[in-house]
Amino acid sequence: MSGHSKWASIRHKKGVVDAKRGKVFTKLIKEITVATRLGGKDPDSNARLRTAIAAAKAENMPRDNIDRAIKKGTGALEGSNYEEVTYEGYGPGGIAVLVEVLTDNKNRAVADVRHLFERHGGSLGEAGCVAWMFFQKGLIVLQKDQVDEEKLLEVALEAGAEDIKEGQKEFEVIAEPSSFEHVKAAIDSAGLSYVLAEITMTPKTTVNLDGKNAQQMLTLMELLEDNEDVNHVYANFDIPDEVMEAIS
Repeated sequence: MSGHSKWASIRHKKGVVDAKRGKVFTKLIKEITVATRLGGKDPDSNARLRTAIAAAKAENMPRDNIDRAIKKGTGALEGSNYEEVTYEGYGPGGIAVLVEVLTDNKNRAVADVRHLFERHGGSLGEAGCVAWMFFQKGLIVLQKDQVDEEKLLEVALEAGAEDIKEGQKEFEVIAEPSSFEHVKAAIDSAGLSYVLAEITMTPKTTVNLDGKNAQQMLTLMELLEDNEDVNHVYANFDIPDEVMEAIS
């Protein structure tokens, strides 16, 4: 698994997301608002909005919050005018990092992101410096001790999954973004539980980290993700499961 996938899974299992639910809701509301503004309010014809609503429901966001975010996106309710920006840079050990931002103040956002990179062993780069190292995929992560491997293989591959990778403790189901929802629905229908399901940016290759670089990288990831303007963070680090769990 990529470092981002491991990191997201560990944070989810340890309840970090639940502990910061208010901040999570704020980011999901931004995403729903922007998705609506760009693609319309009908989730059947707006894949990004459909995915954002699914993510909000997975976090138990009240339906009223979702509806208000959609209305802000259509202009029916007043709301901030968020802009999408992607920043690229390098973390400790030369790790490639993509930072997706939704903000109403680009000057504040870039200053905050640059400060975090520089403070934690990294540097902000030019546009295009690392984006070529990633491609977009659907990702579903399941714990090996909670799922039957043969059943998972049958269900996921029949539903159109591209690949299933086996890690030390988890299975990683990979799908094209266009097939992601169908594969996820098939896994849901089969009663298979997962710890992470999202459209993500997957690195083409990963870089192994340990020691101080590993610690700095995870600190940088956490602080970037906690920033109010940051929507998603992706990186191509790979840290052994036991090391990552000990550090995080």
